[in-house]
Amino acid sequence: MATTRGEMMRENPATVRFLLDDRLVEAADAGPTTTLLQYLRDDLGRCGTKEGCAEGDCGACTVLVGRRVADEGGERIEYSAVNSCIRLLPTVDGCEVVTAESLVQPSGGLHPVQQAMVDCHGSQCGFCTPGFVMSLADLYLRVPAAGRAEVVECLAGNLCRCTGYRPIIDAGIAMFGYPEPAHFNRAHGRSPERLARIASIARESALELSTGNGFVAPRTTAELAAAYLAEPDALLLAGGTDVGLWVTKQLKSLPKLIYVGEVAELARIAVDDAHIHVGAAVTLEAAWTAIVGDYPALGELASRFASPPIRHSGTLCGNVANGSPIGDSMPPLIALGAEVKLRRGEQVRWLPMELLYLGYQKKAMEPGEFVEAVRIPRATAALGGAGRLVFGAYKVSKRVEQDISAVCGAFALRLDDAGVATQVRLAYGGMAATPKRAAHAEAALCGKPFDRTSVGDAIDELATDFAPLSDMRASAGYRREVAGNLLLRLLAEHEGGLTRVGQIDLALMP
Repeated sequence: MATTRGEMMRENPATVRFLLDDRLVEAADAGPTTTLLQYLRDDLGRCGTKEGCAEGDCGACTVLVGRRVADEGGERIEYSAVNSCIRLLPTVDGCEVVTAESLVQPSGGLHPVQQAMVDCHGSQCGFCTPGFVMSLADLYLRVPAAGRAEVVECLAGNLCRCTGYRPIIDAGIAMFGYPEPAHFNRAHGRSPERLARIASIARESALELSTGNGFVAPRTTAELAAAYLAEPDALLLAGGTDVGLWVTKQLKSLPKLIYVGEVAELARIAVDDAHIHVGAAVTLEAAWTAIVGDYPALGELASRFASPPIRHSGTLCGNVANGSPIGDSMPPLIALGAEVKLRRGEQVRWLPMELLYLGYQKKAMEPGEFVEAVRIPRATAALGGAGRLVFGAYKVSKRVEQDISAVCGAFALRLDDAGVATQVRLAYGGMAATPKRAAHAEAALCGKPFDRTSVGDAIDELATDFAPLSDMRASAGYRREVAGNLLLRLLAEHEGGLTRVGQIDLALMP
């Protein structure tokens, strides 16, 4: 429903409110597990946004969500592509939502993103087209121009079943050559009028819904900790990229939801001389950007972590707290010696990340305790900081993009001037019931020159460290061989400066 500017100022703690096409939408009766896609299509008639997979894989449901943020240039609205099929409606409270229909210009003409898709013949059946348009719109609003690699990266979460991708990629490159639009141009997010409009629906108190089993969005860490301690059977909700699937695929009835995304202090990244501190509400995209700045070797893994829309919603701490054995963030963080900050009420403790995981879906956490933050050692301080750091992290999966790892390996070594490994941490995902260090392989490398002999000994010891399973992603034998070969890749890169799969000397392979 549309509401006047004056009415925007009235805050209702039991009503989800967001902007759509400069109008205030109030969802007074929506349940906590209503998805944004459901509400857009069923309640608002925005049927350009499609449901293809209902799990954040195909991108047909992609929309932009805008939030007010501050940077060195002042305040702005930051727009990010997200999967509306697994984004729960209450999490867009106070935001602006942008669909393909929103891009139409005041004159009735098309946005450059849409016009480029027409001119480059990027649409055939049209089902997936709005999702592609919204992912490209995200890129258009972020950068003044892009080449093929940047366009392919931004479209990693969108699938097309008709045209093939060449004309769509062509459209993504060509869209920057059109005249700047009047509506949703790159200055759009800094418009004083738009900033005032979104500021007018900002909340001072928590959104709290009584529908379903309930939903609350605390505003401070203390409020969050108190709420979870009082109701430890509630479900903490961050990005919802896993929880959304419980709703859409498993059809679960969820308990009360406690949302961390409105706690401003948990949405911060702090960097000091020793650590990168990542709060529980920091998105995967922001977290990876900060960490890759210190560890460029993580760039490939970060870009292959799901898709941009998933990384814009999901959080690093949520991935860590989930503790999936095939989660891609844990092996590199464990290898680097990361720690988790656990909070229960007013009590806080730090725990090495590898000690958080006790078994499959079992964690060393008390009822009412949650992951408040993760701290990762800076490159200059990791593994004691003495000697040369050798670090690599590698993902092996059937597809390059949008696929779950068969094996993820991450390795950090400190070498002295003689090339002897003085500190060694090797961590794997996909090899056990939890992300896990390879203790016996580490012992085979520590105190030895980092060379083919010691690496061969370490590979032999991997059989003692792991007894992997066979499943749909890989056989046990494949996993064992790949786990060893990833160590060989690290050695090859160290010896010869190699940086890509396919450049490794096959003579090194067992």
